[in-house]
Amino acid sequence: MFHPLRVALAAAALVILTQAAQAADKITFGLDWIAEPEYGGYYEALAEGLYKKAGLDVTIYPGGPQVNTAQLLISGKLDFEISSNAFLALNFVQEAIPYKVIAAGFQKDPDCLIAHPGQGNDSFADLKGKPIAISTNTRASWWLFLKSKYGYSDSQLRPYGFSLTPFLANKKAIQEAYVTSEPYLVHQATGKWPVVLALPDAGFDGYASLIATSDDMIQNHPDVVRRFIEASAQGWYDFLYKNPAPAFAAIKAANPDMSDGLMQFAYGQLKSRGIVDAGDTKSLGIFAMTDARWASFFHQMVKAGLYDPGLNYRAAYTLQFIDHGRPQGY
Repeated sequence: MFHPLRVALAAAALVILTQAAQAADKITFGLDWIAEPEYGGYYEALAEGLYKKAGLDVTIYPGGPQVNTAQLLISGKLDFEISSNAFLALNFVQEAIPYKVIAAGFQKDPDCLIAHPGQGNDSFADLKGKPIAISTNTRASWWLFLKSKYGYSDSQLRPYGFSLTPFLANKKAIQEAYVTSEPYLVHQATGKWPVVLALPDAGFDGYASLIATSDDMIQNHPDVVRRFIEASAQGWYDFLYKNPAPAFAAIKAANPDMSDGLMQFAYGQLKSRGIVDAGDTKSLGIFAMTDARWASFFHQMVKAGLYDPGLNYRAAYTLQFIDHGRPQGY
């Protein structure tokens, strides 16, 4: 029997469902490297449907040595991007580019220098005057900090092609690396762990793997920014303290070359070194930043000669979407 009321209710329900489906905000999110556990929280949020629950349709775009995510953000092709370090945010201010950091993915920078054991390269001080392979981007960032602190010179610089082949072929070689990846790969190739000189151990105080977006997004779509940050933070909590398997599967789907062994090593390093969750995050929550920490980094870099002391470094970031405390159970 025909029931007009039921038909009307069904039609109304269909309209509501259609509107809900259309309501998801499409988000493009660019990484600064290929898919790997260093982005585990974001892939966890994607795999677990946390972004979807937040009303977001998020697409993650991996990066690489030929991908400039900052330029893609500036051109409007990305809504959010990972900035490898705090230098990029300060450079935005210096160049009057209307973009800000909204969260710090890493409390500790995982950059490091690696060397072969038994070669007398066991400390940062030992490397003075010795050849070091450094990327172009690093030469304009934390290399300048090491130069200032340890008396290094640009005459030590050698090209770095994002490969371990030259390092493995030369026992005297020293090169930049990530504590979460290259040490494992060196051990796999040689049976020995390399000397790892982690940047934070040199006193480097900068945040890393920061999330940046445009001033326009912050001013005109703050709710979208809030939902993205909150879902991403929950992804990191679930990845680190519940079950990383959904993120691992998503990472391997995006990067089939990622081995299970390397994935587990990187995951262990993220946790044991407190790269994501340490210090201020214990009280303020994952993604924490503070004015004091930014001031410390900025003045450290002024001392190293990187920035004019009159630069308005506070324009590089906002605390609007973070520092709300830890969720219960973590």
